[in-house]
Amino acid sequence: MSYGQGGPQSQWDPWKPQSQQQPWSSGGSDGTPDWAALAEASESRNKRRRLLFIGGGALATIAIGTAVAMAVVSANKDNKGSGPGDLPVSAPLPSGSATSAPSFAPTSAPPPLDPRDFIASAKKDTAPLSPATLFPGTQLTMNNTVYKKAATADTSSCATAAGGTLPKVLTANGCTRLIRATYTNGGIAVTVGVAVFDTQAQAAKARAQTNDSSIVRSLSGKGVKPFCDGAFCRSTRNAVGRYAYFTISGFTNGKDVTKKDTAVFRTGDDLAEFTFNQIYRRGQAQASAAANQ
Repeated sequence: MSYGQGGPQSQWDPWKPQSQQQPWSSGGSDGTPDWAALAEASESRNKRRRLLFIGGGALATIAIGTAVAMAVVSANKDNKGSGPGDLPVSAPLPSGSATSAPSFAPTSAPPPLDPRDFIASAKKDTAPLSPATLFPGTQLTMNNTVYKKAATADTSSCATAAGGTLPKVLTANGCTRLIRATYTNGGIAVTVGVAVFDTQAQAAKARAQTNDSSIVRSLSGKGVKPFCDGAFCRSTRNAVGRYAYFTISGFTNGKDVTKKDTAVFRTGDDLAEFTFNQIYRRGQAQASAAANQ
């Protein structure tokens, strides 16, 4: 095969193997390439490439779509109950599911011990008991009033430290001790007496059997002269736990107490309140000690 002008020419196809490239000739005699023909041939090849790429992409897309469809059909064949009519009936969630709140066993702190339980009987009320524990220090302050402590006393013969109808009441109900202390404020003196019983029931019964004539004897000494021996004085009586407590207050100069003498009434009330607080604190201290064991 010749590559001259006027002879048969084979076309070179870049996509066909063993094809021959057309010689760079414009048909002229000067051997100058035909640039227009070359540009047209290059554009033709580019169009063919784009068509091949587009066609190949479409075929790949069709192939992928077919594969997905086949997979769906195959899955539907394997799962015969996937239709809407074959959906399982909804069941209640188990108690341990994530939507249920966790449950815990109820817990609570043990109730605090009651101080009154410890002062209700001699079996539990075992803390030391004396004039010093009930009436500590040399003075006390109640409601902004200072009272100086004078003499104290402690006896197991309760009747000897009582007067009027009180000795009989204390003896009948099993009084085991009678502790007394005297306090002063100016010309006023007060003696407080605490009668001790084995049980709360005994103390309550003794308190119920008392009357206005049931009085504790005043205690003199340590700078305090006898008082309330023959003059009219003011007395109080009460009970808490296994204790009954009494006060008698009056003037140190022997003057009778009248209803106008509010300072004497206040003195008796202050010492009665202080005594109650001391007995209750005794119960609190023992309850706290028992709770910490």
